[in-house]
Amino acid sequence: MTLDAVGLEVMGHAFAAIAEETGLVLIHSALSPNIRERRDCSAALFDPDGEMIAQAAHIPVHLGALAESVAAVRALAPRPGDVFILNDPYTGGSHLPDLTVIGAIELEGRVGGYSAVRAHHSDVGGAQAGSMPAGAREIFAEGIVLPPVRWTPEVERLLLANVRTPEVRRGDLAAQRAAVERGGAGLRALVARYGRDAVRAAARDLIEYAERRTRAALSKVPATALRATDWLEGDGVDDVDLPIAVRVDIRDGMFHADFAGTAPAARGNVNCPIAVTRAAVLFVVRTLLPEDVPTNGGVQRAVRVTAPEGCLVHARYPSAVAAGNVETSQRIADTVLLALANGGIPVPAQGQGTMNNVTFGGMGDGGSGRGGWTYYETIGGGQGASRGAHGPSGVHVGMSNTRNTPVEVLEMEYPLRVRAYALRGGSGGVGQWGGGEGVIREFEALAPMEVSVLAERRRHAAAGVAGGASGAPGRTLLKGAALPPKVGAHLASGDVLRIETPGGGGWGPNLIERG
Repeated sequence: MTLDAVGLEVMGHAFAAIAEETGLVLIHSALSPNIRERRDCSAALFDPDGEMIAQAAHIPVHLGALAESVAAVRALAPRPGDVFILNDPYTGGSHLPDLTVIGAIELEGRVGGYSAVRAHHSDVGGAQAGSMPAGAREIFAEGIVLPPVRWTPEVERLLLANVRTPEVRRGDLAAQRAAVERGGAGLRALVARYGRDAVRAAARDLIEYAERRTRAALSKVPATALRATDWLEGDGVDDVDLPIAVRVDIRDGMFHADFAGTAPAARGNVNCPIAVTRAAVLFVVRTLLPEDVPTNGGVQRAVRVTAPEGCLVHARYPSAVAAGNVETSQRIADTVLLALANGGIPVPAQGQGTMNNVTFGGMGDGGSGRGGWTYYETIGGGQGASRGAHGPSGVHVGMSNTRNTPVEVLEMEYPLRVRAYALRGGSGGVGQWGGGEGVIREFEALAPMEVSVLAERRRHAAAGVAGGASGAPGRTLLKGAALPPKVGAHLASGDVLRIETPGGGGWGPNLIERG
């Protein structure tokens, strides 16, 4: 240990500022509303050994799995200044629309660390516009697959030849490259101020400090053989419930989540790679820690995740995984939190437990490039209440931390009209502290188009805790008719798609009126 308490605080903020600035360059440079407005992207800084030093306050499902991406790049013996791109979920990615760009930062002729950004692109090819097809049975239907490769002009041309919106993708990729370069410049500026050895030692101290704080906090949480089971509502092919089972043990400051008993891999695309499962468990662990514990590789050292290979949460190639990243990750986090609640640990009630993924796409007006256009968004809902506070309403919960797309931007750039956008009154679970309300968002198609919806909590509501009531399930309606949780459809001009998102669970018996 070389840093005192003041030094840890100063250097922790210095590293975090580099990650935050990296993310801001990406957000402010991107073309697509999904990155520019919704901020569906993440940034982090890693040391030369591939451990995370700092992250921006972005998306848990991105950030928790980024270490796998850096490890995949390090296996290729990167040279100082090399830039890599990847999206393959089975070699460091999450799902195909998340394109990850990693730069090997040059410091005094050596690789001094890694700058990494991940951003959701609204199309990377595949069977359906938006690359999130509800009925995909293999990863090949979800888009072009990029293993970790050095980013060259030839690789970029290959990628852009396989997407429906090449000009928008080109602009977003340029923003990612600029962001990675800014991350490298930030680390070099820090080294110029303090020296390479001092910065390297500070990074090591911060990671070790986070590990000590994490283990100390977990040692105060009694947990032995805590179990829970929750369900996914179909996979887009078979509309049957799929169990996710977990056993949680916390011993000697180590959090172990074992998913034995979880359903085998599904035929549809709700499967997820083990990196995404680790990210979801890491999110839960982070909620158990004091706010001032830095989120870096030290926290990950105290987390162990096991699952039978080939099951729903430890998918094998070539299982489809588009919904696994966005929906199964939510259910994993919910199930682990439920196990803790079953053991009497004061965690919040379940939130909406879904990202309510909606993807539109078509040809002709409203797009760019070759005349095609794609649009993707997730929709907020109710957060679960906690002991002492009502759950927030109309927010992205769990593994998502994005924003909404402003109605004005959506209607200006795409052939869509938003007919309604409001909180869904009465959808939050009642209790001593009430769950947050869901959202109503209604889209009218102004041209023929495809739509894909990947959602959850349409049958199984978000559970309350300590006597609190469940929130209301969500609904997806097309021209007034209810649809399955995961569905693809063709819309004619004038058709209306209505999304009613779930409410969060309540906490405690309803002893007082909600204020």
